Amino acid sequence: MQKTFVGTRLRELREERAMSQVELARLLGISPSYLNQIEHNSRPLTVPVLLRITEAFGVDAGFFAAHDVTRLIAEVREVLSDGTIGLKVPDADAAQLAEQLPQTAHALIALHRRYRQANERLAALTGERGPEPVGPAAPAPMPDEEVRDFFYQRQNYVAELDEAAERLATKIGLTPSRMPAVLVDRLAYHGVRVHIREPEVGQAAPARGGDARGEGREAGGREAGGRDAGREAGGREASLDIDELHRFDPDTQVLTLSSHLRPGQRVFRMALQLAFTEFDELVTRLADDGMLSGPPARTLTRIGLANYFAAALILPYNVFHATAERFRYDVERLSEHFGMGFETICHRLSTLQRPRARGVPFSFIRVDRAGNMSKRQSATGFHFSRAGGTCPLWNVYEALAAPGRIHTQIATMPDGRSYFWIARTVSRGYGRYGRPGKTFAIALGCELRHASRLVYSTGLNLDDPAAAVPIGIGCKVCERVGCAQRAFPQIGRVLALDENRGTFAPYPADVHA
Repeated sequence: MQKTFVGTRLRELREERAMSQVELARLLGISPSYLNQIEHNSRPLTVPVLLRITEAFGVDAGFFAAHDVTRLIAEVREVLSDGTIGLKVPDADAAQLAEQLPQTAHALIALHRRYRQANERLAALTGERGPEPVGPAAPAPMPDEEVRDFFYQRQNYVAELDEAAERLATKIGLTPSRMPAVLVDRLAYHGVRVHIREPEVGQAAPARGGDARGEGREAGGREAGGRDAGREAGGREASLDIDELHRFDPDTQVLTLSSHLRPGQRVFRMALQLAFTEFDELVTRLADDGMLSGPPARTLTRIGLANYFAAALILPYNVFHATAERFRYDVERLSEHFGMGFETICHRLSTLQRPRARGVPFSFIRVDRAGNMSKRQSATGFHFSRAGGTCPLWNVYEALAAPGRIHTQIATMPDGRSYFWIARTVSRGYGRYGRPGKTFAIALGCELRHASRLVYSTGLNLDDPAAAVPIGIGCKVCERVGCAQRAFPQIGRVLALDENRGTFAPYPADVHA
């Protein structure tokens, strides 16, 4: 058996439960000195002790798996490879820092992020003319980055919300065919009326997605708002601006939905409102626990948590997980079965990490035609670079060139880990000629060892190394030598430049430097 050292994680788990070493040692049936050795990585974890820990704390064995720190190691390596810092740290030291001192590693990453943001703000303010001072304090992190990190650090699973949503779905008898009527009734129970309304000026509103952190589709049953609120209090009709899909008025307690939303999209927005109406205290507590920088980040996090709850309510964990396993994670089949859109299903699949009932651990991304990554969540060791963009060899970009069909890819990272990816485009229009819509590529990936559980791996030779495409985490930090698609030289690496020599791969690296 490979030796497993879990000192830091075990110590954190014990401290979370406010237990002393003596108390935990007694619970596990070992001596305090033996436990102290385990916590200081002087002794490896044995199988019998692991089983007692999982039983005592209600975690599964995967809690201590070595691959849990893969992302952290990659992030530390990215920080230490920043050429502007002027440090050369061996990869082995970066791995040791992430494995043995994860909190220190996170602090290092946070400090580097502040440093990078300060440089970016300086360049924006000075037009890259020079180091003009902009004040002594580093700028606050961008709110959207804080929200991404909030979910990223939780591996895209929020147990309290997921469990609360599932309990509510069972309590109110929420099924795909009855969702609109049941949600209208539940909102009415809290004094909220649902109203369907055309947008102002007689123009068509955008038929965009239901943002279950994704788009929606028809979800069987009669239209939401069958108990239409009609007019708001005082006789004033509810109205929506051209770009509004929904609006809630706290004074009149009326939730107005655009008539251009499809039934599945309306269902999601009613579930979203229910999160704020019935579970606002829980949403607030979770957001406050995130140690966010200010009101914008806190508001965005609350919206993200409410979206998470809405998806968990209309796609309850146990039912959705069992169906996903039965369908072998066929996204289009799941979309048809639950009446939700491709993106919504993909995003929900990326959250199935409940202990003792885990689904395939997926990473989820959404990119636009320019390569901007507007959504990224991960329950795997896959690391998303914060610098240098993403890899052009990734099949998520191939999907944009051939919209509407699913693309598969076996991809290998520079650290040797292999992943299986599927990608497809989703589009959202305004419902009228002449108004530009949106097109995104959605990608869902898992470690290659899980690929056989997916219907998309049927007929593929998952064991053939030649079938894997070598990709990286971004040109500026990718250590691959000789990549023909490289757009930028790797930060910190010396180039082998020669006026008398040309190479197929741009920016050839000096492998001897």
